[in-house]
Amino acid sequence: MKAMPQLALTRVDVERHTRKLAAGNSFGAILLVTLLACLPLLGAASEPPKTPAIVPPAAASPPDDGQWTMPAKNYASTRFSELSEINEGNVKNLQVAFTFSTGVNKGQEAAPLVVGNTMYIVTPFPNFVYALDLSKPGAPMKWKYEPNPEPAAQGVACCDVVNRGVAFADGRIFFNTLDGHTIALDANTGKPIWNTHVGNINIGETITMAPLVVKGKVLVGNSGGEMGVRGWVKALDAGDGHVVWIAYSTGPDKDVLIGSDFKPHYDMDKGKDLGVTTWPPEAWKIGGGNMWGWISYDPDLNLIFHGTGNPGPWNPDLRPGDNKWTSGIFARDPDTGAAKWFYQWSPHDLHDYDGINEQILLDMTWQGKPRKVLIRPERNGYLYILDRTTGEVLSAKPFGPVNSSKGVDLKTGRLIVNPDKKTGTGKVVRDICPTASGLKDWQPSAFSPKTGLLYIPHNNLCMDEEGVEVNYIAGTPYVGMNVRMIPGPGGNRGAFTAWDIAAEKPAWSLKENFPVWSGAVVTAGDVVFYGTMEGWFKAVSAKTGDLLWQFKTSSGIIGQPITYRGPDGHQYVAILSGVGGWAGAIVSGDLDPRDATAALGFVNAMKDLKNATTSGGTLYVFRLP
Repeated sequence: MKAMPQLALTRVDVERHTRKLAAGNSFGAILLVTLLACLPLLGAASEPPKTPAIVPPAAASPPDDGQWTMPAKNYASTRFSELSEINEGNVKNLQVAFTFSTGVNKGQEAAPLVVGNTMYIVTPFPNFVYALDLSKPGAPMKWKYEPNPEPAAQGVACCDVVNRGVAFADGRIFFNTLDGHTIALDANTGKPIWNTHVGNINIGETITMAPLVVKGKVLVGNSGGEMGVRGWVKALDAGDGHVVWIAYSTGPDKDVLIGSDFKPHYDMDKGKDLGVTTWPPEAWKIGGGNMWGWISYDPDLNLIFHGTGNPGPWNPDLRPGDNKWTSGIFARDPDTGAAKWFYQWSPHDLHDYDGINEQILLDMTWQGKPRKVLIRPERNGYLYILDRTTGEVLSAKPFGPVNSSKGVDLKTGRLIVNPDKKTGTGKVVRDICPTASGLKDWQPSAFSPKTGLLYIPHNNLCMDEEGVEVNYIAGTPYVGMNVRMIPGPGGNRGAFTAWDIAAEKPAWSLKENFPVWSGAVVTAGDVVFYGTMEGWFKAVSAKTGDLLWQFKTSSGIIGQPITYRGPDGHQYVAILSGVGGWAGAIVSGDLDPRDATAALGFVNAMKDLKNATTSGGTLYVFRLP
């Protein structure tokens, strides 16, 4: 007698298709309810007990409609697609559907967006915005917008002239320019609706981040921590572009929007005007803390979560104190900007570890209790799990080689610094791991609720550091540190790691020759996509990490992959190819490999990148035959 096949259908699978089956179909709805009721009984005999599901909050991750309307996919920042036409079995058959030249051969860090039948992309400086018509063969251009930013902005940009993407809401495309403008365009025509000047390149202030639209407000932050620029996040009215509120990362409580509702979990973050008192006199005014990274939003809690960048200058001897509120994370009310809680990843940041990486919002059972958590693979090398209602650290485990610290004290929340790796003025310290670029920089990870794994593109680099004196001059570098980066343990300079959140350990990890500076996307077909700096676009198994497919693009990849359903009903995968950014500055900036401290020390670790790839700027889109 033949054995009965195991039931492959899970509650997650059924619920994913709820709206598809039930919409306008009463029989489908009845069938669905029956399936859900019977599912535990049907699966009891064949499925072993499972760990309770780890899932994003429903309000922050609505059912997938096949579009990709924000760089992180959803407010929970999962970068997970429910599309499954492309899967482990057939991804090997992917082929090029079309390509598009951006006309700009600099670092392409942006995520394309797909809204309806249109794809939107933004380039590095000069920040062209393109709309491509996906309903026509070859996806011809619908329109192009040229903002004409100030050329001088290129001279004060820290780490290449990159742009990380556009946002869409209510028929409009929102994006930032390097010279400090936030612009709203008509998504259909490309005509400008408003243009708000929010930054000042004369003091070294630029904008490279992708905005996020929340409750009719466009959230933007600045870059410039290496120029002594004071960090901020601003909320602009999506209708007309006026500034609704501004929250600074340093200074008195009133500037930081800290009031009576501010309730940090740890004592180290409690006290009046810490944004002033944890600095030398007046140093907070040029102290950095820029918000150039990612923002997530929980509609149920009505909180946005955003990081703050490194304090300036890098030399810690020149800024004694914890340097609030840099290198940390805020929870804020999006309506008013009011701070609700804060946690500092790296108090008195010794190594430019920043704090601007992505945060993934998930709901899970922790030590037997349901918790609303926030997952952060941080530059200082730890994979943090925080309670996103309070800022309490539940877990902090290294996800790669770390010797600059010895762990995180869960009682106090404080990073335990390794005194042997602390540098200062005139003091050379060697073999500090990770480097100033962190174990992982801005490049965003992806989470699959099917596997419970977080897929992390990251670096494996160490460095030598020496603090030097530096004086502040507006619009010029304010770093105070000589840095020389080198390959980390094992010699590979990058890795792609799948982290088991429940088990607090890696499930698998892949070594890469260069830092993995691209983002990641994972699908319901159990395929993960990412790119390498040599130019390989790879698909690997979400379960095992096995290589399933790869395609060599014309330049190194530092962009963010997406996947979408095209007008023809089929699944597509898209990626921008074009090496650059901080890691690839040796190519995009044509830097001399003999200069070990060029690009703030990154060139020394990337001397051979020029032999592996060339500059470029091309969109690649793939589909099955």
